[in-house]
Amino acid sequence: MSVDYRRLGSTGTRVSELCFGTWRFGRETDGTVETTRKDAHRLLDAFADAGGNFIDTANVYGDPSGRSESWIGDWLADRDRSQYVLASKVYFGFDPDNPNGSGLSRTHVRNQIEGTLDRLGTDYLDLYYIHRWDDETPIEETLRTLNRLVEEGKVNYLGASTMAAWKLTKALWKSDVHDWERFEVTQPLFHAGYYDDVKEYLDVCGDQELAVCPYSPLAGGFLTGKYERADPDDPERVVAPDGSRGSIDDQFSDYYLSARGWHVLDAIRGVADEEGATPAQVALRWLMAYPDATVVPIIGARTVDQLEENLGAADVSLSRDQWDRIFEARYDEAGQRFGHRD
Repeated sequence: MSVDYRRLGSTGTRVSELCFGTWRFGRETDGTVETTRKDAHRLLDAFADAGGNFIDTANVYGDPSGRSESWIGDWLADRDRSQYVLASKVYFGFDPDNPNGSGLSRTHVRNQIEGTLDRLGTDYLDLYYIHRWDDETPIEETLRTLNRLVEEGKVNYLGASTMAAWKLTKALWKSDVHDWERFEVTQPLFHAGYYDDVKEYLDVCGDQELAVCPYSPLAGGFLTGKYERADPDDPERVVAPDGSRGSIDDQFSDYYLSARGWHVLDAIRGVADEEGATPAQVALRWLMAYPDATVVPIIGARTVDQLEENLGAADVSLSRDQWDRIFEARYDEAGQRFGHRD
């Protein structure tokens, strides 16, 4: 199997149609490392062997923070850096003892870009996201600082993760007014069964030709089909495989379990049966085929087998009717959207 490539929004850079997310690299849960350095390199090898070139990380990924970037840097040391599109992020606290160790101030952004480049073993990032919006720092200060990083050649493009649609619009307007580099890529929580309405956010992305790189495109594993409903009257009651996120993460039900989600999952399973594909592949292809914006989902597999299954989405095709059926599964017969709790 091999993935295809698409332009990253309105930029001239081409990326694999699936991005590999590395938030589990070096992350410890109950004293156990979710993805070890050895497994991380195996996953990166498999992704690259399939033609993947788009790799996502952040300065705070791993325990301690920075471990994910360091492991990627170790892997890149034996490869041609120019063959890969690297994305990292800044916002969350990196140094708890530093009063300027978080946020999007000029001080913090300047400090963090140097550490990120050093850990990755590179002179530049292809894409630098603000990990969240900083209400304590004027957006002009942040944008001016990021613009300077582009001018210095330390960053090629800018991106923005989760925020309100009006904040994204404000940032784009500020960039246009001041002739600064603008955000070209966004990274929202977005999947076929998402319980919150991201239409306004996606409309901004489509109108402004921003690429959308959704995190958690499989709803924390819910849309893989490995979960079963335990109670038809309670969407939060679930039968979860041992060791799965649903069995160990108390936030799983808050974020991913809903009446809407179960209806969407049923539709995804139906399409998967028609196409001889897995539910995970169909859920990813549904995002990749989003009609109003360029969408490049971020996949975060734990094993090579999971990664290869996800990459198989590149070989799946959905008709417009199949795409619409999954979208419309969010609504009841009266056209009302199913809720998160009912």
